[in-house]
Formats: sequence, C-alpha cells, structure tokens
Amino acid sequence: MLVKHSVISGLGRLTSHSPSSSSSVLRRQQFLVRTLCGSQIHRPKLIRAMSSTSEADAESVLRTVTPSLDPKRHKGQAGKIAVIGGCREYTGAPYFAAISALKIGADLSHVFCTKDAAPVIKSYSPELIVHPVLEESYSISEEDQRKVQDKVLGEVDKWMERFDCLVIGPGLGRDPFLLECVSKIMLLAKKFNVPFVVDGDGLFLVTNSIDLVHRYPLAVLTPNVNEYKRLVQKVLNCEVDEQNAEDQLRTLAKQIGGVTILRKGKSDLISNGETVKSVSIYGSPRRCGGQGDILSGGVAVFWSWARQLKSDPESPAENPAILGCIAASGLLRKAASLAFTKHKRSTLTSDIIECLGESLEDICPAS
Repeated sequence: MLVKHSVISGLGRLTSHSPSSSSSVLRRQQFLVRTLCGSQIHRPKLIRAMSSTSEADAESVLRTVTPSLDPKRHKGQAGKIAVIGGCREYTGAPYFAAISALKIGADLSHVFCTKDAAPVIKSYSPELIVHPVLEESYSISEEDQRKVQDKVLGEVDKWMERFDCLVIGPGLGRDPFLLECVSKIMLLAKKFNVPFVVDGDGLFLVTNSIDLVHRYPLAVLTPNVNEYKRLVQKVLNCEVDEQNAEDQLRTLAKQIGGVTILRKGKSDLISNGETVKSVSIYGSPRRCGGQGDILSGGVAVFWSWARQLKSDPESPAENPAILGCIAASGLLRKAASLAFTKHKRSTLTSDIIECLGESLEDICPAS
C-alpha cells in the first residue's frame, strides 16, 4: 500500500509539473493512476452516498413528530383515530390497531365493526369506543342491502369529520357486501379529506379497485410480502423485482397516483412516488401475527402528529405521510426487540403492544 501511494504521488507530481511531456506519456501515466487507485477512491464514497439517502433516521423522526405533553392541550388534540374493520371471524386485528394507537399516545380510538364482532372487541378493553354498525351479507336479505348500506354510511358520516386518520382493513374479512360498504366509507373519507391507512383485507379491496385510492395523496398502503406481490401484478403487470426494489416501489406509488406505500419486510421500504426511504432497525425474529396491525395503528397516530407540524415554520420539509411511516416502523421494531428480549419464543403481539410506551419513552422522554 505504501509503494502504491508513493507511485501515485510521484506520478501526480510528474503530471502536474511537466508541461513539456508528450500527450502520449501523459495518457499512459493517467491510465496507470486510474488502474492503481481509481476503484479504491470512488467506490466507498458512492456506497456512503447511497446509504445516506435511503436509510431513515427513525429515532430522529420520532423525536421530531412526537408532541410534548402540555397541560394546556385538551382531549382529542393528540389524535382521534378510527379503525374500520372487525367481523365475526376476526376480532383481534382491529383491537390491536386501535389499542396500539392509544398506547402510542392518541387520545381517542374508535372501532367500526360488525354487530357480531362488537361485544368481543368491547370485552378486550373499555378504552375503545366501539360502533357495531357494519353488516355482513349473511345477516341481511338481498332486497334490504341498499337500505342497510345507506344506514351504515349515515352512521359513519356522523363521525367522519372528527377523525384525524382512519385505519381501514384490519380483520375486515372478504364478505362482498361488507367490502362494498367499506368502499363507500373510503369515498366518504375522501370527500372530507380524511387521511386513511389501508391494511389487511382493505388491501384486498384496494387491489381489486385501485380507483379507491388513485390520486389520493392522503392514502397510505401497508402491504406485506404477498399483498405487495398482488399490487405489483395488478398495477404494473409484472412480478416483484427484488434486485431493483426501491425503483419498483417508487414506480408503483407513482403509478397509483402519489399514494404512500410502506412495503413491510426485513427492511421496511417507504415511497410516495418521489422519494424512497428504508427503516432497517433490528426488530425481532419472532414473527407472531398481528404486528402489521400495530404498525397500521402507529402510522395513523404519527401521521396525524406530523400533519400538525405543518403550521410550524420549523417543521421538517419531508412529506407527513412519509414521516408517519418512518416513525411507526421504527417504534414497532424497537418495541418488538424489547418484547423479544423479555419473552423470547413466547413473544406475542400483546407483549409488543405493552412495550410500545417504554420504547417511545426511551426515545422521547415525557418529562
């Protein structure tokens, strides 16, 4: 290495102080310099630049968007979240999303679910406001479907303007009538410019009806591996390209019209069609079901908080939806890691939820 440095230094002096040297000699000297050190000089710089532009500083984002606890604030100012989901088969997912929102710091958390699911979800926690307004096709006749749908929309319409963000899809199921009602709820949310996070069976609905989110920048999609594969096949008419994952995600988000997509995986990738960020904080090797529901509830809260920063002249220039996704991803991974440290193989989603507050306190102390 010392010999190489000496040769390069000597050649550098020769080329810079010998104006009478012939052009052919100069070309040979420059070729030798490139051969000896070109790759070693430039490649590390390129790698550093790429990693710095894609990997998000999740803890910094968490400190930025998490509001301080102020006694002057009143109930509701820290976030009013609603989960649209929950049917007779699936009651855990909407509970996980709604209770996670509260554990992170939202003031109020609602669940709009079917009548069968409501008593079960109510029994999980008295902290949730549960609305048993949704219906499945098995419980109504075909002749009554229009009337029931109007009633459902009327009930949701009473509340819509109060919410800072919706989470659509956890435990929703795939009943055709229920999905039709939820598609109308999404249109209602768009009418009032209410942001919404789409997860679980909500992504099944959106994949088959892209127009529900097309060109709606207040939509965030949070697909897992299989849900993302179906989205790519539907929208881009191709298969998932892991070699060009960031470019493909950017193209997908842009093709859907500027929605934000949080692609869950070993590293979470986030894009709104313009920029791509990744969150690679180590989480947990335990892949218990329900972690995606925590994430969707977290995105709703942090996104709501990031939107409140827009009036602040010192607020970050980054898109609030992107900030919300980064913060939620980072916190979930930290909480999952903490829960795994305590419970190892027996770690459950409820254990991770119990670690949300401690993990956020570690990054953003309340006092």
